Amino acid sequence: MPLLSALMRLAARMPLAALHFFGAGLGWLVYGLSAAYRRRCRENLRASGLCTDEAAYRSLLRATVAETGKSITELCRVWFGDDDEIDRIVRCDDWSVVEAALGNGKGLIFLTPHLGCFEISALYGARRLPLTVLYRPPKYAGLEALMQAGRQRAQAKLAPANLQGVRLLIKALRRGEAIGILPDQAPGVGEGEWADFFGRPAYTMTLVSRLQESTGAAVVMAFAERLPQGAGYRLHLQRVSADPLDPAALNRAVERMISRCPAQYLWGYNRYKVPAGAVKPGKG
Repeated sequence: MPLLSALMRLAARMPLAALHFFGAGLGWLVYGLSAAYRRRCRENLRASGLCTDEAAYRSLLRATVAETGKSITELCRVWFGDDDEIDRIVRCDDWSVVEAALGNGKGLIFLTPHLGCFEISALYGARRLPLTVLYRPPKYAGLEALMQAGRQRAQAKLAPANLQGVRLLIKALRRGEAIGILPDQAPGVGEGEWADFFGRPAYTMTLVSRLQESTGAAVVMAFAERLPQGAGYRLHLQRVSADPLDPAALNRAVERMISRCPAQYLWGYNRYKVPAGAVKPGKG
């Protein structure tokens, strides 16, 4: 999509604060136009148990709608901005966590949920070490070249979410390198197990535990918190001790990270969908 690419590259020249301002408006526009998204966002947020009362729920919902919109418009700057700018707009006080995790020589699995600016987390890491990131090709084939151009920078490589991609992840870990995975992405049938996520059964990937068992890799949770008024991002890194990280433990780790900044989670993401061929607990 040459036109979309040109527009995103043009928008990348705008200040981050301006992109976030327009993004908040876009978030409300999408929320108003899409009944399915609006319903899913409300249902997932209410069921999360993170809101103590109705006022807290409404406040968090408003913040969530705006933050979700920002996650779209900021892609222009994140994907097509100056590479060196990444180090200027991302603050990370925890990088020693990564260095310690790599000390065993068996590789590192970065887990980056749909929280904050997960795109910049990968680019920040790829400027410091080789990083192979698992990704799911977009539904619209025309967007894939755009996605690859934005994500495959510095030492970042992409691995498709299929058997070939998993082999690339294993090879990278066996070289002692790092890989990146979205741990709350709904897997296909046969690639996951049912485990509670904020109190509701969600089909959850088994890939992380299988990679741990086959390589002995360490696991670190990563979350790039979006700072107010376009001030940039703060990257939080936390070592996960569970080994192996089975679906239940994986969801608990993701929940703890989301609880630190729930407004920046993509509550409109269809996390609880039932993959074709899978049977939801209690409905067999």
